[in-house]
Amino acid sequence: MHEQIKAAFDTVRAEQSLKDRTRAAVVQQMQRSSRSRMLFRGLAAACLLAFLAGGQWLYFMPTAEISIDINPSVELQVNRFDRVIDASGYNEDGERLLESVQVRFTNYQVALQRILECESVAELLAENEELSIAVVGPDNAQCARMITQIRNCTRNQENAHCYHTDIQAVSDAHELGLSYGKYSAFLTLQALDPSVTAEEVQGMTMREIREQIESLSGEGEAAGGGNLHGQGYGLHGHH
Repeated sequence: MHEQIKAAFDTVRAEQSLKDRTRAAVVQQMQRSSRSRMLFRGLAAACLLAFLAGGQWLYFMPTAEISIDINPSVELQVNRFDRVIDASGYNEDGERLLESVQVRFTNYQVALQRILECESVAELLAENEELSIAVVGPDNAQCARMITQIRNCTRNQENAHCYHTDIQAVSDAHELGLSYGKYSAFLTLQALDPSVTAEEVQGMTMREIREQIESLSGEGEAAGGGNLHGQGYGLHGHH
């Protein structure tokens, strides 16, 4: 009888030991699974943040600029998705213009249309003022497409001219506090009259600059009276 009782107790202890080991193994596996889930969630969160950061970087990276000059002088920075991500005024009229119209985060064609329809610009266009629009950027395909679309937007403006130029010229223009459109005209005028300063040109309309160029060059109405759509100043624009 004693031996039977001892054997029964040994069996109970063995079963309890097995249960303890089994429980420990289950707890360990759960901990491993929990760590794996946490690691997976961490990696997923890191990938999502990297994707969002990369997307934001792409969205806010300018790939082209549009310089719009009539007397308000403004420049629009455009991303690869054709959205305006920033806008700057290069004279007081340009700054006031941008305060009155919403152009950021809109398609550049919408932004251009809003600028052309702004009261101050519409009045100047009605008075036959000259409109210059330059597109700048390293992506020739994007710039060519933008030029075509901008010309479509301005096809009813006889005194509008649009062209594509290079990036270095824009840096030179900004150093003088000018948009590229006025800078290009300024270089042509300064070649005829070296005393002309960037400050003087900054407050002039594009028509006034053209008239001075024509007066100094002796071209007069023979060169300036026709449709200027699609033309640039001097040798700095690529039509």
